[in-house]
Formats: sequence, C-alpha cells, structure tokens
Amino acid sequence: MKPAVALVAAAGSGTRLGAPVVKALVEVAGRTLVARSVDALARGGVDEAVVVVPAGLERAFADALADAPVSVRLVTGGAERQESVERGLAAVPADAIVLVHDAARPFVPVDVVASVIDAVRGGAVAVTPVIALADSVRMMQDGASTVVDRSALRAVQTPQGFDAGVLRASHRAAVQARRVVTDDVSVCEAAGHPVTLVAGSRRSFKITDPFDLEIAEAIAGG
Repeated sequence: MKPAVALVAAAGSGTRLGAPVVKALVEVAGRTLVARSVDALARGGVDEAVVVVPAGLERAFADALADAPVSVRLVTGGAERQESVERGLAAVPADAIVLVHDAARPFVPVDVVASVIDAVRGGAVAVTPVIALADSVRMMQDGASTVVDRSALRAVQTPQGFDAGVLRASHRAAVQARRVVTDDVSVCEAAGHPVTLVAGSRRSFKITDPFDLEIAEAIAGG
C-alpha cells in the first residue's frame, strides 16, 4: 500500500494574526498550530510528514515538532506558497499519496483526513474537502451588487490529497505557464485532471485573525 505523506504548509508569516511569532508557531492551549496539525493528520492515517518552514526558523520548528506522533522532515520554504509546496514535494517519495495541508487548520477531524486518503487510494488523483456556505453571498460589480445563489457554491478546505506524481507534474506545468493558483487542486485541474470532492467540516476552519484564535482557544479548552 502506498504511504500517505502529509505536506504541511507552515512557511507563511501570518501578518493578519498580529502575533509575535510566525503563525504556525503560535500556541493554542500550550501547543503550536503546526504540532496540532501534524497530530490531527497522524490520527487520520498519515504515515509521515514533510513540514515546509520559513528560512532561519528550522530549529524552532524542530523543537515544536519534537514529540510528533509520526516522523517529520523539515524543508525550507520559498517566497510564495506555490514555491514552498514545490520544495516540499521534492522531499515526498515518488510513489506516495500526498496530503497538502495548511498548518493554520489545526482541528481538522480524523474522518476528513481519512476520507481524503481513501479517495486517492480509490483512484482519484486530486481530492479536496469542501463545505456548503452558511452566509448569503453578493457579488460586487461596477458599484452595485447582486445576490449569488449559494446552493451551488462550496468553500474549499485542506488537506487536499493527490497522487504525488500527478501533483509534481501539475506544478511543473504551472511554473512553465507562469500560472498563479490559490490551492493545489486548482494546479491539477489546470493541468487537465479531474477534482474529486469529499465532505469537509466546519472544525477545519483556518486561523487567520485574532478572532479565529479566540475560537481556537475555546475549542482546545473545551
């Protein structure tokens, strides 16, 4: 059986959070976001993790992940997320299933991680968890706004799962085309691969600003 390897994107600065350390090293109830994310991925069935970190902070991340439940390899990230993922992919075995996950989503449920892995093992090459939108949505255009039917819209989460070879080739194609994308299933879709959706969870919310951190503290404390 192919190993499932988590590629955890943790190289962002997280300026909107306003913390004195990079976002992935912010602690929630005494444990960093990156450590909580690796814990959750391991419980969901990941066999090892590649964590992409900011240059110069390798020691701090090694300390934060010293007690991780799976083996962890640290890779220095690039200037942008897309470049960081490419660098992380270079450390993933060629025959692996790879799950790309944001370190800022530390509460992803076990069943979401497992369903992504199962979908790739079942033959899907690019998988993402999604949830329905809870709020009404309006589109702004030329100084006016119109309501958007949210019933067909879904919010995209991580971890996103892939055949490692497909994701590598898709990233190479994106670089050659100078294509900028916001997530990794979009990289594969632009290269002609179908995207498979699985059920996500509101617990997989992304910690972006101080209010999100308050919610995270409440969840961890509960």
